[in-house]
This record gives sequence, C-alpha cells and structure tokens, in this order.
Amino acid sequence: MVENKDEKNTHAGYGKDMIGEVQIADEVVAIIAGLAATEVGGVDSMAGNITNELVGKLGMKNLSKGVKVDVTEEHVSVDLSLNIKYGYNIPEVSEKVQEKVKSAIENMTGLTVLDVNIRIAGVNLAEEK
Repeated sequence: MVENKDEKNTHAGYGKDMIGEVQIADEVVAIIAGLAATEVGGVDSMAGNITNELVGKLGMKNLSKGVKVDVTEEHVSVDLSLNIKYGYNIPEVSEKVQEKVKSAIENMTGLTVLDVNIRIAGVNLAEEK
C-alpha cells in the first residue's frame, strides 16, 4: 500500500503498458462498494455508526457510510452494514449485493475482491409514499 501526502491509504496500480503510477484511495473503493450495494433491490440504505448518522442529518453525504474496506497490494476485503426493506428475502438480497459489489470493484479498479461480508443492521418497516 502506498501512502500519499494526505496520509490516506491508496493502492498503486501497475501494468506493462502504463507510463505512470495510478493510485486508488481506499475511500474510493468504499464509495464504489456503497453505491453498488444501494443499487440492489431490497436494500433500503447503508447503516453507519452514530457519527455517520449525524453527518447525514446535517445534510452532508458520506458515500462510504456503512462500508469498511481492507485493501492490500492487489486484493480487497469488504464489510458492509445494510438496512433492508421489509418483505425482501435477506439471503437473496445479500447474495445479490455480494455479486454486485464484487463485480463493481473488480471492473472499476482491477483489484481482486476476496470477500464481501454483509451485516444486516436493520429492517425498514416504513412504506414508500
């Protein structure tokens, strides 16, 4: 892992035809995972800690809320905390989220996803209007 000037974790990509270094911040991988997860039917929202919840209420959007990534040189492990909509099959939704997140990260970054772990933090009982 390469550290940049802002002390954020980054991943350096190398290829035989590259003329320079490409760095992907861990935060970018987390955002990709969070956006991919929320695109799956049955996922109500990402669940975050109390700080993320307060930031969300203040109107600031934290796109990596409820996502923890562990990026090594060429591999990624992802932990997601999700709120599911009531009435959806949790194992089916979870499997779709795992597939979507894995595919999105691998296609956009070239990194290999080792695992996508999902924690169901809540079920949203409210009906959409």
